[in-house]
This record gives sequence, structure tokens and C-alpha cells, in this order.
Amino acid sequence: MAHYAKVNNGIVEEIIVAEAGFFDTFIDSSPGAWIQTSYNTRGGKHYDQDSNEDGGTPLRKNYAKIDHPYDLTRDAFLETQPYPSWTLNETSCFWEAPVAMPDNDKVHEWNEDTTAWVEVE
Repeated sequence: MAHYAKVNNGIVEEIIVAEAGFFDTFIDSSPGAWIQTSYNTRGGKHYDQDSNEDGGTPLRKNYAKIDHPYDLTRDAFLETQPYPSWTLNETSCFWEAPVAMPDNDKVHEWNEDTTAWVEVE
């Protein structure tokens, strides 16, 4: 069994689990295309069931999510861009802040007005 995402105008509308042969007889007259996605792919890497990178073949950078974009040019499922200042990492297809989050044991949130991480009390 595999996962397939229904993509219409670059946005994932639905995800189903089906055998590849299902699409040989499936009739779908609604707009868009069914594109295979891998539940085990994150950040351009393939992971096993225990979330350990296992060297398998990654598929389309990330697992599809409903209401999130699919980029045809990159052949990648993406998250929605969280903030205008964040840029897309071309290798992982994850959005990254322009400044790294502080590496401490405190909780931080992004402040787009100052383009900085702010410690949450």
C-alpha cells in the first residue's frame, strides 16, 4: 500500500492509501492529479518506523499534508511558509528562519516584526 495526495492548483486536497493498481481502474473526474507521497519521508530523508534514518529512498522531500503546497518544479511537498522572512532550504524543503533559534532549554517563539526569536515566559 502507498499514500497518494490529490493536488489541485498546487495545494493538497486529500490523501488516500491505496495499491498502485487502484489507479488503473479508478475514475476521478475532479480537477487535479494524484501524486504518490511517502509517510516515511521528512526533510529529503527516508526514515524507518522507529524514526531512524535508514537510507531508503526518499520521495518528494516530505510527506504531503492537506491544505499545504506541492511544488511541481521541485517535485516536493512543502509546509505553508510560516513567515515572509523565512526561506526554503532547497535540500530539505523545510522553511528556515533567517536567524537560528537559541540553543538552550527555554521556549522561544518567532517575532516577525523584529525577525528574532523571543523567549516565552
